[in-house]
Amino acid sequence: SASSREELTEKMQAKLDQYLSGVSFGFQQPIQMRFNELMTGARQDVVVKVFGEDLDKLSAYASQIGNIARKINGAEDVYVEEVTGLPQIVIEFNREKIAQFGLNIEDVNSVIRSGFAGEVAGKVYEGEKRFDLVVRLDNENRQSLDDIKNLSVTASNGNQIPIDQLAEISFKVGPNQIQRDDTKRRIIIGFNVRGRDVESIVNEIKMKIDKDVKFEAGYYPKYGGTFENLQQARTRLSIALPVALLLIFLLLFFTFHSMKNAVLIFTAIPLSAIGGVFALWLRGMPFSISAGVGFIALFGVAVLNGIVLIAEFNRLKIEGMTDIKEIILKGTTVRLRPVLLTAFVASLGFLPMAISSGSGAEVQKPLATVVIGGLISATLLTLLVLPVLYMYFDRFKVKGINSNTVVMIALMLMGSSVGYSQKQSLTLDQAIHQALQNNKNVSASIREIEYNQQLKRTATELPKTDISLMYGQYNSIIKTDNNITISQSIPFPTVFTSQNKLGQSHVKASEIKLAVTKNELIYQVKQTYYLLSYIHVLNDLLITQDSLYTNFVKSATKRYQVGETKLLEKTTADTQLNEVKYLLKQNEANKMIYTKQLQTLMNSSVSFSISERDFSERSVNSLMDSSVVNNNPALAYIKQQIEINTMKKKVEIAKTLPDFKVGYFNQTLIGNQIQNGQEIYFGPSNRFQGFLVGVSIPLWFIPNVSKIKATKINTQIANDNFAYHQTNLQGQYLEAVQEYLKNKNSLDYYKSSALPNAALILKQSQLAYYNGEISYAEFLLGAKSANSIKESYLQTLNLYNQSVIVLEYLSGNK
Repeated sequence: SASSREELTEKMQAKLDQYLSGVSFGFQQPIQMRFNELMTGARQDVVVKVFGEDLDKLSAYASQIGNIARKINGAEDVYVEEVTGLPQIVIEFNREKIAQFGLNIEDVNSVIRSGFAGEVAGKVYEGEKRFDLVVRLDNENRQSLDDIKNLSVTASNGNQIPIDQLAEISFKVGPNQIQRDDTKRRIIIGFNVRGRDVESIVNEIKMKIDKDVKFEAGYYPKYGGTFENLQQARTRLSIALPVALLLIFLLLFFTFHSMKNAVLIFTAIPLSAIGGVFALWLRGMPFSISAGVGFIALFGVAVLNGIVLIAEFNRLKIEGMTDIKEIILKGTTVRLRPVLLTAFVASLGFLPMAISSGSGAEVQKPLATVVIGGLISATLLTLLVLPVLYMYFDRFKVKGINSNTVVMIALMLMGSSVGYSQKQSLTLDQAIHQALQNNKNVSASIREIEYNQQLKRTATELPKTDISLMYGQYNSIIKTDNNITISQSIPFPTVFTSQNKLGQSHVKASEIKLAVTKNELIYQVKQTYYLLSYIHVLNDLLITQDSLYTNFVKSATKRYQVGETKLLEKTTADTQLNEVKYLLKQNEANKMIYTKQLQTLMNSSVSFSISERDFSERSVNSLMDSSVVNNNPALAYIKQQIEINTMKKKVEIAKTLPDFKVGYFNQTLIGNQIQNGQEIYFGPSNRFQGFLVGVSIPLWFIPNVSKIKATKINTQIANDNFAYHQTNLQGQYLEAVQEYLKNKNSLDYYKSSALPNAALILKQSQLAYYNGEISYAEFLLGAKSANSIKESYLQTLNLYNQSVIVLEYLSGNK
């Protein structure tokens, strides 16, 4: 009676609600449901998983989130997992009564276990086969509480004491199932999606949960189901789409051997995308992964029309036609039928998928809609726009481009698109790489290298050329003459050589300074990264302690209410729980601090997650002697100052040598001059010229000598600084080695002795508590001791890793 799947679902829901109340229903297809269950652990389209330790709190959070989900438009068949409600027989021992009769917990447990579970009383042999002979009550005597109450325990004096006098026996509601993901307890709230896209529903429920649900420490939600598949598919699509576009462009270039023709045909892709988007909007369909796949198919088919048209234009041009308008008109007329046929064949092939309503229609319809709508727009716009673009592009001549260049560019773009699409959590190597790329201190050091390289080119600098004009009566009082003189001073050649070597020394110093900056930055990134990893691991341990002490508080509160303990035990439990919660908040604040510090070092505002949360032991290749600090770039930088001051001294010595001077003059000598015994008149047009050569010798040597002595003193200062820092670094390295050995010994102790003992303490405490040999307080003390050892181990491991990082920093080992 229904015309669509949604209508069928609504009619079935109405009938089921009418006849079956108190039951939640979900409507799915069998294969879809099984795939959801296999991939996400739930059968619904969207699942909210809440993780935590206390089942009562999980149930409360689930109920609250379920109420939120029922109010969201498009969320149907809301299902809240039930984790409680299973009646259980609970036997609470009265330890004082048991002690009065001279019994112990094991005696009472043995009777109960024998009566209901069975106890081995002997062996039965059948040939070579051997079986345990188990004795227990028959089925008639294992049906009610009275059957347990009537069991008797034999005391040491032979008296039979009913269990009813030794324990309180009752029915209580307990958990009916405990589900886990990654060893963590969880509860699910699931719902199916109808009439709306998954992503908007998940975003809406996320916003409302963040606003209305306040999770305690150790409790958090996670979103899965179809939404999880959508995120994974979107990541893959963000890789496939750019790769497909680049491959299409690459194939077009190799087909036509022309960048111009490849770009022209490539314009069919945006023209077809217009129709695909419009078709989705017209049919009221949201963008989905199947629609994205449809766009990839559409782009491949759409370029066929462009290939058909451009190939015909090029053929007509090769045959000798020169008028571009005539080429376009004739080519379009000839290729109109093939262009339309190409589009219509593909569109008709996808038509059954576009109108399907059976199994798989939700995948087929968006894909076919995109292809059909895109081909319609691509065909019409190709016939109109492409000829105009061809005419416009024909006016420009594009130089040939090497095919190898195109391939390299395409591969680079493909690699960058893949790298961008695959978002990964941050590893230590990625953090160091990003910091070296983005940190402004490193950029400034690189700029300093460029600065000194430019200064090095000034080593051959000459003094300014002197050009002078003299005009006046300097030859006679009657006539006015003029004189043009050009002169140039040239320092002694050794000055140029010395200045060039000094420039090289400054460049090398700036390069070493860049290495110093990088070494310090890597050291800071390593320190911060490992501290952040330590905080993540410590947070997990504190969450475990929080759950432990929460149960302790419940137990202590109950024991205090029934009068079994005094107020001291309850107060102690509350205090310990509050202390753990305080440590969790403090640890969360530390996490934010070090996350911000790492972002600052990387010069990035993008949020990230630490991927190496295992907080593993950092290895050391070998412990060398203190001479290894000579590889430290900071020491090399100080040593380079000695070289710089030595070069400065050579420059000052070279400046004490004479400078050379050369010149040229051109002048007039207006008046009568005697030449070969005859008096001849020389006017303004008669000019006389000559050259001059000279030497500049410093007569006052004291300033130069003082400069040389000053550079010599600076060289001695640099030597002293180098010796001091070398000794200081060697001392620091030896101290760091001792610190490393101390932390290594502590770490070996925890790995070989303390941690196994902690596991043994926890195991034995649990076993003794479950056997009734110790109280909850004693069990808690053992668990606290085990957790304390684990916490100390994490602190030691953190100190060990930090000492290794210091050794790497001092030795210059990255």
